Amino acid sequence: MLETDASRLRRRLVIRILLPSFLAACLALSPLAAQEAQWRHGSVLLDEPKYPAGFKHFDYVNPNAPKGGLVRLGAQGTFDSFNIVVAGVKGSPEQGIGLVYEALTTSALDQPNSSYGLLAEAFAYPEDYSSVTFRLRPEGRWHDGKPVTADDVIFSFEALKANSPTYAFYYANVTKAEKLGDREVKFTFDEKGNRELPQIMGQLIVLPKHWWEGTAPDGRKRDITQTTLEPPLGSGPYRLKSFEPGRTASYERAKDHWGAGLNVNVGQNNFDEIRFEYYRDATVLLEAFKGDRIDFRSENSARNWAVGYDFPARQEGRVALEEFPIRASGRMQAFVLNLRRDQFKDQRIRRAFNLAFPFEELNKTIFYGLYERPSSYFHGLDLASSGLPEGKELEILESVRDKVPPSVFTTPYKNPVNDSPEATRNNLREADRLLKEAGWEVKGGRRVNAKGEVFSVELLGSSPNDERIFLPYADVLKRLGIAATVRTVDDVQETNRTRSFDFDITTGLWPQSSSPGNEQRDFWGSQAASREGSQNLAGIADPAVDALIDRVIFAKDRDELVAATKALDRVLLAHDYVVPQWTSLKQRTARWDRYSHPENMPRYGGAAFPTIWWYDEAKAAKTGVPR
Repeated sequence: MLETDASRLRRRLVIRILLPSFLAACLALSPLAAQEAQWRHGSVLLDEPKYPAGFKHFDYVNPNAPKGGLVRLGAQGTFDSFNIVVAGVKGSPEQGIGLVYEALTTSALDQPNSSYGLLAEAFAYPEDYSSVTFRLRPEGRWHDGKPVTADDVIFSFEALKANSPTYAFYYANVTKAEKLGDREVKFTFDEKGNRELPQIMGQLIVLPKHWWEGTAPDGRKRDITQTTLEPPLGSGPYRLKSFEPGRTASYERAKDHWGAGLNVNVGQNNFDEIRFEYYRDATVLLEAFKGDRIDFRSENSARNWAVGYDFPARQEGRVALEEFPIRASGRMQAFVLNLRRDQFKDQRIRRAFNLAFPFEELNKTIFYGLYERPSSYFHGLDLASSGLPEGKELEILESVRDKVPPSVFTTPYKNPVNDSPEATRNNLREADRLLKEAGWEVKGGRRVNAKGEVFSVELLGSSPNDERIFLPYADVLKRLGIAATVRTVDDVQETNRTRSFDFDITTGLWPQSSSPGNEQRDFWGSQAASREGSQNLAGIADPAVDALIDRVIFAKDRDELVAATKALDRVLLAHDYVVPQWTSLKQRTARWDRYSHPENMPRYGGAAFPTIWWYDEAKAAKTGVPR
């Protein structure tokens, strides 16, 4: 599943029917009826929807939240495109562009892996999950007043699949997209039993076919395969109001938004304007917040959280700090060792790099003790493996016993601990032993192989802040005779190099949902190992991993899903593909105290900002300049 706030990229009938009985008769005669599939207002993987048909609003929103106000969000880097189709392939997309668009379905923040109709009023799939059909809402409209149609849905699917390697992989199991009517679209899959595929298709961002096939104001024909800074047409709750390329972009609430009254939208999208301000440096970004040029930020620096907010506005109570638990997702953040490099093909070498990582010292001296080290690819979820395998998990692992390391069955995974000088010495001795076993001796203070080649690695980062961690790690590697260097590049270079797997070691982050599925193929699957732009940064191509991914995807109930995921986790850990870094199960936020949120926050939503928050005029009057 992809984690994302990131967080958080998101018709009329040809024949107007006046009599409800006539409408019911038409639906009974639709192509769907022959399949005996049931129209659904919502669905949940391996569970039943919390909200019944016709519900008024999600429980966690304030249905009477006032509309109005401005919120300014900070972004690091730059942007040169509003085209989401080629994002990740060409250019740097503007971070807020998802506010313009909508998907077929949306999720509830108080029930994981849920889908409720957004652009689609209903959807249906057969018991074998071999297809899914969506029925669009007749009232769905683009901002130019034209209806959202089945043609738009098919156009969007085909455009994304043709121009984005990520979406091409994500939609690889879709063999056909067909129009059953102006408001009905059916997607057919090449495999049965994959419960997640209907939900994946519900997440499809719908684009306006007529707009993309038209001409721009300057007379040029639009090209969906290229970056563009022309403000796009959408159907979502916001429109692009104004922008300065690379510097700022403002979105205004569409007060005539067709879906403002939908139950899945009530109490949300409350700000009149959402503005993104861009800064190239993280330090300047924090100073911009202190100077009241940014209203809200999620703080991912332990040092900033510990000492960076001791300034007058915070002391006066005009700036509020608040932590929100992260329950919806687990994660692995780690140094990725590129298996495409010969020196990392040996598991003993990869383990040696883990033994050398001085996490405890870094946590003490740099992170103020605020982090923990992930010991699972699903850290923070009930899907994380522990102890020795037993029960259903053991049964699943037995099916691949001859393809996995023997330690999977005998030795629980543990990260090395360097919490004392003695522990560090012992771990470095073990690392030295493993490197020698793998054919790398120390001669003249340098680690070399039988050919006399020096063991050299480059740690690739994209921020000066990375150097605070990379340099101490490189120093420890040098103690082992490894020629370790640190290279810091800008965001664009870093994106291009990781996209093409041009690195020795870099940082990877894999957010995980509580119901993992098809995204695991992109994370660890063999087919993704050689596909540029995939999230299989390490280059894992292992038949046992592929088999276990399939067991996760085709799990028939929750117990089987948990067991299969633990088995996958255990095998990935046993191979030492990565060196786990650090993580926190809290979202730390800072804001100028002119905003409010519901008293009962969604269990799986984190801060859910700005989705369910609103501008609070009373607070704003006390905080400073109204926005």
